[in-house]
Amino acid sequence: MLLPGLVAVALSILWACASEAYAMELADAGVAKAVVVVAEDASKPVRHAADELALFLGRISGAQFAVTHGPRPGCASLLVGVGAARLAEPGFTLSGLGSDGLVLRTVGNDLILAGGEPRGTLYAVYSFLEGYLGCRWWTPQVSRIPAKSHLTIGKLNVRYVPPMEHREILIAPNTLDPDWSVRNKCVGELHGYGHFETMPERGGTRKAWPCGHSFYTVLPPEKHFAEHPEWYSLIDGKRTATPRDHSSLCLTNREMLSAFIQGTKAEIGRVKDLYPSGTEYVSVSAEDDSGYPCRCQCEACVAVEKEEGSPAGLALRFANSVAAAIEADSLGKLVTVYAYHHTQRPPLHERPGPNVIIYFCPINASFSRPLTDVRNERWNDDLQGWLRICDRVYVYDYPDNCVYEQLPHPNLRALTRNIQQWARAGVKGYFGDGVQVGTGGTEMAELRAWVVAQLLWDPSRDPDHLIREFADGYYGPAGREIVAYLNVMHDAAEASGDWLALDSPPDAHFLSLETLVAGWSHLKAAEDAVRDDPELLPRVQVAQLPVLFVFLARWEQLRDAASCRGTEWPLPDSSQAVFEQFMEIAGSNNVYLDPRTREVLAGAQQY
Repeated sequence: MLLPGLVAVALSILWACASEAYAMELADAGVAKAVVVVAEDASKPVRHAADELALFLGRISGAQFAVTHGPRPGCASLLVGVGAARLAEPGFTLSGLGSDGLVLRTVGNDLILAGGEPRGTLYAVYSFLEGYLGCRWWTPQVSRIPAKSHLTIGKLNVRYVPPMEHREILIAPNTLDPDWSVRNKCVGELHGYGHFETMPERGGTRKAWPCGHSFYTVLPPEKHFAEHPEWYSLIDGKRTATPRDHSSLCLTNREMLSAFIQGTKAEIGRVKDLYPSGTEYVSVSAEDDSGYPCRCQCEACVAVEKEEGSPAGLALRFANSVAAAIEADSLGKLVTVYAYHHTQRPPLHERPGPNVIIYFCPINASFSRPLTDVRNERWNDDLQGWLRICDRVYVYDYPDNCVYEQLPHPNLRALTRNIQQWARAGVKGYFGDGVQVGTGGTEMAELRAWVVAQLLWDPSRDPDHLIREFADGYYGPAGREIVAYLNVMHDAAEASGDWLALDSPPDAHFLSLETLVAGWSHLKAAEDAVRDDPELLPRVQVAQLPVLFVFLARWEQLRDAASCRGTEWPLPDSSQAVFEQFMEIAGSNNVYLDPRTREVLAGAQQY
């Protein structure tokens, strides 16, 4: 069954539809038999798409592909972008493709690779390279570009629009890389972060400013509180704006609303020159709260919350007012509102305005079970409630352990099935808020990033197949054992009944001695499979770090358990030796270790 929003069958099976009786020759024996055609007035992303197509066709075939503005006699034409497409099909249209939809179609001896502006043509090129020629971009440094001296293609007739318009996964450094992001068809606020000057030709970003928890960005208390304390939250009978995670704005104060609108417009103007791709939306959301009290308790605010049956009603009324003012000034910005902690439950009466996006954040759900599982019923009910009253709901998700980044985090089964279910339900965007700094460190960071990216583009794909494909492509002969290790961890989490959270600790129930020993046996077998490969061995050793981390964090306890149960100890007898092994692997592979990880490791050295 097709997912809502898909305009064609899944891209993963499209290539079987090419006719065997038709063959367009692209290259033979190092000689190009086709040219890449792009219109002279094509946009930056379309020109970049043409360059990328020529680059990878050259790498695959060993031939040099010219990028031209018109056909060449005796050559097939690879028509990139709408302007070039109309050379073969004058009535070609982008209607219904939005910003990211694509068309791949053979017309005579030509192939159209085109799509919506600004990213659809880029995605047409990458989908062709992936689906028909077998290219994969596992990480910014590791890819699979097959070698084929003789290149031909059969008939193609593909039209596809992704069901999600916002597809963002943050696991540094992979997903911050501009080329990895666009080649894996991700688009969001942080893809290309630190390289925003390169993003216009890669289709841009969906940048927000003000972004995130924006109340105090727009009206900083240090600037306004002394003169206007009434703009800020009344908590326990006192106007307060500190600490930020336990305070807010007084959302029924009309003077504050006017100031907030003007402040938001000023911020939009202030940063317009900082982001070459521009900003697409603004956030209107409270500061990041860590518990009650965190919002205004004045009589007017409490009355609205009571009337709406949820604090989200008051927050949404405020955001709708800001959104209406922005729309009235033709600033062309969308407004995002967090359904987060106290605003998670949808209101009884207020409805999001036409330019408002709801960002639903299931921060306290159990991440080892899909959101549709009975233990996550409260979160799923609230999400379904928002979907009933809003056409543009995004999910703000948490794909890894945010506190103990090195810890095994068996959420892949739930994570991938959530993405599929959300796409079916009509969710229009996804942001996975993972590791934001450093050079990696999240368990299976590379695998997580790639698998999630693939599913966000095409949620109909089989997650288990994607995991196996990545493991075989990235880890080579060790891939089978890597998948076996992942299954051990996921089976243990499901059997334990643990409420897998974004801060699950090293002594979580599923991390039993038996689970760790079984997982380590697969990781050691993976190491043995690539021991003589200087490229693959370090990748496997990095995959071993999370289990080594748990052993170090609970060294004495696990040693005692092994002794009492007669279980063979799988590691060296010295914790110092294991610590040195851990640090050597992390250091030589430039793995970022967060402060909490370093603290735990330092404590392990005493044994």
